[in-house]
Parts: sequence; structure tokens; C-alpha cells
Amino acid sequence: MSTHFRARAWVEVDGGALRRNLERIREAVGPHPALIPMLKADAYGLGLGGAVRALEPAQPWGYGVATAEEGQRLRELEVRRPILVCCPISPDSYPVAVQYDLTVSVSDLEALDGLSAAARGLGRPLSFHVEIDTGMGRSGLDWRDAATWGMEIAGRTGQDVQWTGCFMQFHSAPLPQRQQSETQWERFQDALTVLPVARERLMVHAANSAAALRFPEFAGDAVRPGIFLYGGSVAPDLPAPEPVASVRARVLRVRDAPPGTTVGYGATYQARGWERWATLAIGYGDGLPCALASSGEVLLGGRRVPIRGRISMDVTVVDITGDEGIHAGDVATLVGRQGDYEITVDELASRAGTINYEILTRWTERLPRIWTNDEMA
Repeated sequence: MSTHFRARAWVEVDGGALRRNLERIREAVGPHPALIPMLKADAYGLGLGGAVRALEPAQPWGYGVATAEEGQRLRELEVRRPILVCCPISPDSYPVAVQYDLTVSVSDLEALDGLSAAARGLGRPLSFHVEIDTGMGRSGLDWRDAATWGMEIAGRTGQDVQWTGCFMQFHSAPLPQRQQSETQWERFQDALTVLPVARERLMVHAANSAAALRFPEFAGDAVRPGIFLYGGSVAPDLPAPEPVASVRARVLRVRDAPPGTTVGYGATYQARGWERWATLAIGYGDGLPCALASSGEVLLGGRRVPIRGRISMDVTVVDITGDEGIHAGDVATLVGRQGDYEITVDELASRAGTINYEILTRWTERLPRIWTNDEMA
């Protein structure tokens, strides 16, 4: 990889760790359930192409995405495995789903009619999985009405659209209490029982990362791991994943700040005495949360150093007082390990008052994704 990509700030992605995290999910659920790694939001912000190269040796059943256009991108990357779109798609995307041979999710009968028309118009069959709402509430057909909508869907399937699966979403799998997840699973099973289609004809799946690790007995025919694969913890009492992403930035400038010197918009920080500041080539325009202005730290010069003042769009200032060895061009770590210290994506999320999903997906395209430790990349 050219040093040009490391000239300012970048994201390093450990493809080997990503693959090993998927293998840990396999160990948790056993050999039977199929693996459907989630690749939505550009593989949780880390890069779709690199993620596919890293995960292909594990031979998953297929991949999960959130939009038809994400599925299209996978096909353009020459992915031939099944691609499951796990969110409802808009009518404008129906032709895309048909053209690129995606397996879509269905949450209402009107959508199924539209998908059937698109498949008929293009002369190509389309397969779909029905989402059953057992308590998540954002999409899916109500589990209590499964006998009714099941008959309606069965009557609409045929040559154009083929019913090949059912799934649900756990809403509280990270919680150690079993009751809510068990209730959802029981509702799911109740709905499946009354459907007018043979169980063996459907791929049944429910478990995300947390559910796969906490409730492997709820794995069904397939599991859909996401955040755990990319190095995000799913719960304090569950196994921790290997870190996958590191975020680095160059030092642009070092200066000595006299007492009373202010820094950043609003002059929210003032030097308490003689201090030494380093300006880093990363800001909120790259995805660094502004909320870290009052609580954030980075790794630089073999230690943790605090952020000073507000984070700007393109740069961030840190306090390196006492260290005369830092110079322009040195590398600071925002997420990852440097020497004996580490800042995890979960720590950064906690300091910013958000969740690890958001931290991973918010890094902008201005940061090159550099895949390392991946023989397939």
C-alpha cells in the first residue's frame, strides 16, 4: 500500500481478525446453522470489498445487506453467493432486486405484489423471506396474524416470486435476562406452526451477534452476525471479539503554548501553564465525534494524551505537555493499540456517549481503508 494513503489519516482493518471473529460465531452455534455475515453500511464502515475478500475463505452461505443497492454492489464485486436484503426496500428498488438476483425481505402484502410485478416484467424469478414481527416493531408481519397473512402470501407465490424463508429480529439479546428473548422466540415458533407451507421448505433464522453467542439454541437454520465480526462488543458478560479496526492520524504541527493561550472555536480551553500541543490531521469531517472534546484521549508517544478544545472539521488538538519527542509526521492512534495502550471502539463510543455501531459506521470516505494481515486482500 502506497504511503500516500497514510499521508494524513486512515483506517486500518485486520482482515484476519474479521475472519476469526466469524469463526468464533461458528464455534458458538455449532456446525449446522448457516452463516450470513452482515455487510450492510459498507461492511459497518470498513469497506465492502475488503470484507468480502476476508470472509470468503470461511465459505458463508451468503451475505446480508440492508438495501438492494448494497446487494447490487456485491454482485458487481462478483459475489455469487445468495444475498439477503434484511430491510424492506422501496418500490424504486424492486427492479434492482430482480436484476441482481437478490433475496428480499417482505413485511407487507402490497410490497409482495410490487415485487411480483417487477419479476414478471423482467422475466426473472425472485425469492423472498418473510419477516415476522415478534416485538421489534419496525418492520415485519405481526406474529399474531400469521394464519391470515400466511394464506395470503401462499396464494401470491408461484413462478414469479418464491417464498424461501422466514426470519425475526431479537430486540434485547444483549441483555443477560432470558425472558424477553425467549418470549420472542416462542412467538416466532407459534407463527411458523400455522403457516401453510412446509417447514423444511423455509430457511428460518433469527439470531444476530448477541443472540448467537448468548442463545445458540435459538440459531435456527442460519445466524446473521454483524457488530461482533467488526470488533464491537455485544455485551459485557459475553466473549469479546478481536479488534478489527484501528484509526490513525498524523501530527501536523507541534507548538509550545504560553499560559492563557486558547485553542479551538469558542476558545473553550485555555492553557493553565506552559503546555505543549500537537495538531492532528483528523476532525469531525472524518467522523471523529465532537463529543470527545471534553472527554477524549488519543495514543501518542507511547501514552494517553487528552484532547484540548473543540474538535474542528479537519484537525484536532491534543496536549503532549512533557514530551519533547513528538514531531510533525508522527502517528497518533484514535482507535487501536499503540505500545502498551489500547483504545477500543467500545471505549471511544462510551466516551462519546454513543454506541459502537455508530463509531464504526461514521468514519467518512476521506479516510482510506487499509486492509492488513489478510492474505486474501
